[in-house]
Amino acid sequence: MKKLIPIITVFAAVFISINARAQNSDTTKYILQNDVEVAKEEPGTHNGGGKTIGFNFFSEAKSLKTAFRKRILKSGSSIGYHLQKEDEIYYVISGNGTMQMNGKTFAVKPGDAILTRPGSSHGIAPNAGNDLTILIVYEKK
Repeated sequence: MKKLIPIITVFAAVFISINARAQNSDTTKYILQNDVEVAKEEPGTHNGGGKTIGFNFFSEAKSLKTAFRKRILKSGSSIGYHLQKEDEIYYVISGNGTMQMNGKTFAVKPGDAILTRPGSSHGIAPNAGNDLTILIVYEKK
């Protein structure tokens, strides 16, 4: 019995190792994307104009109900003022800017998270001379 325990231990270790490698290479369980794979120069959305770089992560993922995007708003661009139809979160990664929300204007900076609710109107723009990088998350309809 004492000789059998080391054999079982070795077998278990090999089985776990093979199983772990199989899980790590199974892309049906996860998708890894990098900025360079999805970056696309675009005008500011919602008629915002100017130059932006959009990053639409996981756009090809089947049955994903969440949009996860990053956008770099170049100086002079914006996401135009528009009516919100679903909950949407903006998170400021870098730069400084101004957000309009329901007719009011306020400053945004790195670390700010803004939840916009259905029925509200908003837009966002970088301050002059700097880029504003934001994450945007919302439920796809």
